[in-house]
Amino acid sequence: MMTTQQSTDFARVARAIGFLTERAQEQPELADVAAAVGLSPGRTQRLFKRWAGVSPKRFLECLTVEHAKELLDRSASVLETSYEVGLSGPGRLHDHFVKLEAMSPGEYKGGGEGLELVFGVHPSPFGQAFLAASERGITRLAFTEGGDGAWRAEVERLERAWPAAEIRRDDRATGDLVERVFDPPGDAGEILVRVSGTNFQLAVWKALLAIPRGAVTSYQAVAEAAGRPGATRAVGSVVGANPVAYLIPCHRVIRKTGAIGDYRWGVARKRALIAWESAGQAPDSRLS
Repeated sequence: MMTTQQSTDFARVARAIGFLTERAQEQPELADVAAAVGLSPGRTQRLFKRWAGVSPKRFLECLTVEHAKELLDRSASVLETSYEVGLSGPGRLHDHFVKLEAMSPGEYKGGGEGLELVFGVHPSPFGQAFLAASERGITRLAFTEGGDGAWRAEVERLERAWPAAEIRRDDRATGDLVERVFDPPGDAGEILVRVSGTNFQLAVWKALLAIPRGAVTSYQAVAEAAGRPGATRAVGSVVGANPVAYLIPCHRVIRKTGAIGDYRWGVARKRALIAWESAGQAPDSRLS
């Protein structure tokens, strides 16, 4: 079950990541990181190992440009196969399948008339999450720290996108989905993601689904996989407009130079996601 402790842990880890990133060249010690987050060295070490499965020192290695370049190199051959398979069917993500479908032209034209959307706000291993869905799949997933204003802004986006839809809050219904997304059992089954977008946007988002966990790729490679090799800049815009965080893994796209690049839900979170996945661990908030 998702708990507020997970969001609290991530907030502390995010501060530590910011500190480690800014001081990477100085190779800060554990005591320095602990002072920056306001915890004892022992508790900082336990928090890091509980959340990331590795020490702050190892996590620092996963945040470097050199590590990102190595990931790009190692991912290249894996991605060739993944793109061939992933773009012809549902992409494999985490331990379950994510199936991406497009809203129909009629649904879009009618502004969602007859569509019922429920939303909820929940703790997650990567901070507070806002999730909205219809009976046909998840429509939006975003990270929303910053008080009530942050998730209310997501509701407003839903209302602008689907002005004729019935939109209501139902944390119980969306809570089940959040559990399946962030803490799936051995086989969570297929998770449906249903979004509105142009053919180009859908091609890019499907290309993102084909990137395996623990791998990263470049914007150029995504453009090629989407059939538009000369549209790297346009791909960047589509990646940035991804409406479903985490499940459509736009965080796995970085620059050829190894620079992490921007992320609509915060660069610290993108660094955390990449480092966490490349370390091959899963966050565990069972300890306080």
